[in-house]
Amino acid sequence: MKFTGVNHLAMATGDMDATIRFWRDLLGMRLVAGLGKPGFRHYFFEISPQDLIAFFEWPDIEPVSPKVHGAPVKGPFVFDHVSFGVENSDDLWALKDKLEAAGFPCTGVKDHGFIHSIYAHDPNGIPIEFSWPVSGIDVRKKPKMADTAPVALAREGAEPVAGHWPAVTNPTPESEKEIVKAAGSELFHCLKEGREGEQH
Repeated sequence: MKFTGVNHLAMATGDMDATIRFWRDLLGMRLVAGLGKPGFRHYFFEISPQDLIAFFEWPDIEPVSPKVHGAPVKGPFVFDHVSFGVENSDDLWALKDKLEAAGFPCTGVKDHGFIHSIYAHDPNGIPIEFSWPVSGIDVRKKPKMADTAPVALAREGAEPVAGHWPAVTNPTPESEKEIVKAAGSELFHCLKEGREGEQH
């Protein structure tokens, strides 16, 4: 099995117009798919040729209070921030200037050793980071554990360790591999059925 990237991150907003203005018009991420009906929307923006970020619009969602990226919290918690890669160091400065010109506070460039990053928040209060990989340092090719007191399992190394999970003994039979149409299929399934000329 080989993963190809983040197909999409799914976030939530109470204001799809503000979200489009920020992600499409300010950051330049194309709006490539929009699903919806009264009371529900699900829009997808292109991060890269492999990766998307999506937003559900629900009427009772309110922006969260901005949280400092990486600051510890207590109690139930799921998500801290998301970082988007950029091609070069100049992109960080260009993004910083664009964000600040549009009224979104942004940090200066931070040196994390293997990446340089800037930090901001979108209109929904979502903590976002933009990162440029430092030239000559690639932790994917040469993993590095800099934790002075790593957890026990981290000491086993970067590669997946087999034998800790049950083996598949009852794979899904071919006869049961049914794909069920779900939200969005109504927009595209006619192409697969040879009805390219129909509008949905």
